[in-house]
Amino acid sequence: MTRAFVGLGSNLGDREATILRALGRLQADPELRVVRVSTLRETEPVGYVDQPQFLNGVVELETDLPARDLLVRLLAIERELGRTRGEGPPLGPRTIDLDLLLYGNDTIVEAGLQVPHPRLQERRFVLEPLIELDASLAVPGRGEVQTLLAELESDA
Repeated sequence: MTRAFVGLGSNLGDREATILRALGRLQADPELRVVRVSTLRETEPVGYVDQPQFLNGVVELETDLPARDLLVRLLAIERELGRTRGEGPPLGPRTIDLDLLLYGNDTIVEAGLQVPHPRLQERRFVLEPLIELDASLAVPGRGEVQTLLAELESDA
């Protein structure tokens, strides 16, 4: 079983209900095991700031699926819940966002799949929930999550 972490986000409609529906679909998948879910938190938009606040969190999963297959399932859940990737401005509003943040200790760089997530270390709304789930978690090639958050805070 591989331990994976998936970022959860929504800023359109009933954000919490949409995230809970996404979690329900993850829990219903026989090839995934939801281990823990972080607290959901209100966050300011990053990049494209003229949009509603987000609700964000992280879910820890265990799976035997390869990373690409896990990503395919995440994107299918997004589509089921009304997200059309590529529609609207980059980093703009979305009903649901499921980002594969970490997949075991793997580093993957393929078309449409990069793990660890390329901007993970720049996002407090990802680092804080990761620490909540595992305070000693390390990001392959980047260091411990707690150190990444401390560096982010010192740069602010």
